[in-house]
Amino acid sequence: MNILDFFRGKAVTIPPMDGALKPNRSLDEAALVVAHAEPDNLVADGHSLFFTAGAQLLELAHGARQARVVETFPAAITALAKSEDDAWAVALQSGAVLVREKREAWREIASFKCPVALAFGAGQFLYLGNGSEAHPPSAWAHDLMAKGSSGSVWRLALHAGERERLADGLAFPFGIAVDHAGGRLLVSESWRHRVLAIPSAGGAPQPVLAKLPGYPGRISDRRGQGFLLCLFAPRNRLIELVLQEDAYRMDMMAEIPRDYWVAPALASGKTFLEPLQCGGVRTMGIHKPWSPSRSYGLVVELGADAEPIASHHSRADGKRHGIVSAVEWLGHITAAARGGDCIVRIAAHGGGEA
Repeated sequence: MNILDFFRGKAVTIPPMDGALKPNRSLDEAALVVAHAEPDNLVADGHSLFFTAGAQLLELAHGARQARVVETFPAAITALAKSEDDAWAVALQSGAVLVREKREAWREIASFKCPVALAFGAGQFLYLGNGSEAHPPSAWAHDLMAKGSSGSVWRLALHAGERERLADGLAFPFGIAVDHAGGRLLVSESWRHRVLAIPSAGGAPQPVLAKLPGYPGRISDRRGQGFLLCLFAPRNRLIELVLQEDAYRMDMMAEIPRDYWVAPALASGKTFLEPLQCGGVRTMGIHKPWSPSRSYGLVVELGADAEPIASHHSRADGKRHGIVSAVEWLGHITAAARGGDCIVRIAAHGGGEA
């Protein structure tokens, strides 16, 4: 190591959105499926779309204009999964993981500090992403700004009551998809901006998609045709700089309300108290779509090899930010914009140019 490196500043660089990630207005131009406050956790079958909002599980039938409440849980729902044989799993803000099979009563099979991802596997197994050992799901921003890396991925036996840790030391594993053809799990590791492959039976995680321009969230299987990956917030230079400045960041977290941190957000621009970069200032009533922003909307279509093939955006001047979940439903990509309070439907394989 060169002794002068100690005195040099660190460059703050962000991977560009280019190639398959080239910006467009696909999400803002997408058809509205339903408006609802903070929708999350999409699951689809041949007829209905299910989603969560707070402690409620809701169903939107094909052709319906309003969703109906299926069930209300004692705490906010943080993850949701449904198997092909109609078994259900939910994780709650309290840490409880519940399952229900063939319309039987819900039963608790495990409890974790921060359950944020669920996916059914072959046989009687459920895969779970525990985002952090230090913070609950609602405190995800605390975990990021504290540079947390205590997350883990588990395999739970539905009936035997056994659980096996497949990977640990992860920086918030926020999404899991089962790659049946590859015999592996695809896990989005949010704070390290990448997607990992973990053998279904256990083994060392291997990066398959790295240096993403945002924070990856949930990932869903497209039934052998690839995957859908959500990036729920963008990376930007100001936030990357704050992550390097430990003393400033600790003071900010201790003294400033969470909504006003220099940190990623699911929505922005709602109050003048939010932090703002010069490049994001509205000029002559115009908010530039390429300006730096704490929030963004992005769904990435991945091929079977987990490489990006197309993407759908809501840029800095858009409203459909905080894309937390996306699934394929009735031949269309359906995405939940938690920051935009809506669920939208977009055509597959790319959007229109900006």
